[in-house]
Amino acid sequence: MASQAPPFLPISKCRSEGRSNQTVAADLDGTLLISKSAFPYFMLVALEAGSLTRAFILLLSVPLVYLTYLFVSEPFAIKTFVFIFFAGLKIRDIDLVLRSVLPRLYAGHVHPGTWRVFNSFGRRYIVTANPRIMVEYFAKNFLGADKVLGTELEVSESGRATGFVKRPGVLVSEHKRAVLVNEFVDELPDVGLGDRENDLELMSVCKEGYLVPRTRVEPLLRKKLLTAVIFHEGRLVQRPTPLVALLTFLWLPIGFSLSLIRIHHNIPLPERIVRYTYKILGIKLIVKGTPPPKPSAGQPGLLFVCNHRTVLDPVVTAVALGRKISCVTYSISKFSKLISPNKAVALSREREKDAANIKRLLEEGDLVICPEGTTCREPFLLGFSALFAELSDRIVPVAINTKQSVFCGTTVRGHKLLDPYFVFMNPMPIYKITSLNQLPTELTCKGGKSAIEVANYTQRVLAGTLGFECTSLTRKDKYAAMAGTDGRAPAKKEKDQK
Repeated sequence: MASQAPPFLPISKCRSEGRSNQTVAADLDGTLLISKSAFPYFMLVALEAGSLTRAFILLLSVPLVYLTYLFVSEPFAIKTFVFIFFAGLKIRDIDLVLRSVLPRLYAGHVHPGTWRVFNSFGRRYIVTANPRIMVEYFAKNFLGADKVLGTELEVSESGRATGFVKRPGVLVSEHKRAVLVNEFVDELPDVGLGDRENDLELMSVCKEGYLVPRTRVEPLLRKKLLTAVIFHEGRLVQRPTPLVALLTFLWLPIGFSLSLIRIHHNIPLPERIVRYTYKILGIKLIVKGTPPPKPSAGQPGLLFVCNHRTVLDPVVTAVALGRKISCVTYSISKFSKLISPNKAVALSREREKDAANIKRLLEEGDLVICPEGTTCREPFLLGFSALFAELSDRIVPVAINTKQSVFCGTTVRGHKLLDPYFVFMNPMPIYKITSLNQLPTELTCKGGKSAIEVANYTQRVLAGTLGFECTSLTRKDKYAAMAGTDGRAPAKKEKDQK
């Protein structure tokens, strides 16, 4: 029985040296992660894999589930969450969302003391009451876990979750012990890690056991994990605890109404005026640097080369510069073109055709281009396409950074036409635009540099200004990780054939 388990030392007493040939088994919530509650993870994925309605039902169920957890049964409380979250959803959709949404949340709440110990072992196992599918991707790719032993879901023949769990049910207390013994038979783990009463059974079958105390600690820096979180999905910025989720739902209608005003009210206004209406409407625009003046008549326009944070980058850049600027983008809907105050042209990924379009636009005036080809939320710059460097020697790097407090304004799997609205649904979205010096001729193709050299130099200059890290990752890498596609929208002919 758990009450008969021997007393366990705090995890600070566990040595990490000489563990490379040993095995550790650790609980997740409250042990490897600081938070003891899995609700934020259920809420975030209910919203992304399910719908707003499903997420709202999950939020409404919190008081009942919490009372069930305290006075009836922890397994029954978890089963309730599992049913609301998973019932009827396709396993493939769930898996894609879990890979793209949860890693950022998990990575921001890893317990530093537990990670010090867990990371020192040669073989690492996680035993959790959470559904295995929820934590497996993060555990293996970011924590280096060899295997996750978790609650297993029932799946229908059509590939949808039924909302029920397989035997032996939710892995708590004696079920954790049983699954561990079944996995290892005679060679049981050297060390067991837990944080609460239902982990004592797990810890008691290991050669050593250590408890994670209930003390307030700062989460592990994400850069110390085995893998950096570069790409991630999800519309919510903050970790959706019950209180945060409730406040977000209450803000939703207010924020959407505000975004309509912020976007559509500014469309007919000159950029010089919009900069002041931004202040009135709660949009904070910080402008640094002095961009070159507009080109004289007969001169080609300036090519403003920006990193890509949101779909509104060209629009806000034009406001910061105080003049109309055309832009090119790799994908833009007809609706986005309609509401854009600037001329927007979609690139086709056909090199000659795109080059001709960019040259034509430069002859008409200034042009904004984001050579990353897609947005990146984290402090990284993706690889720059070198096409822009071949087409102009009047290159002005522009560093863009944003801060969104409630909603993320980018998506891979969601409705892209809503992206600008989500940016401006934040109470006070912040944009920081820094215009750098125009590249001297000797650093352009006209000065003898190759297009790749110019692109790489521009990437490094922008990264240095922003304090970001350069990568060679591409749009294709992002969409393969987030959506299982190559990031290209199918042509109309391809759509008709499906």
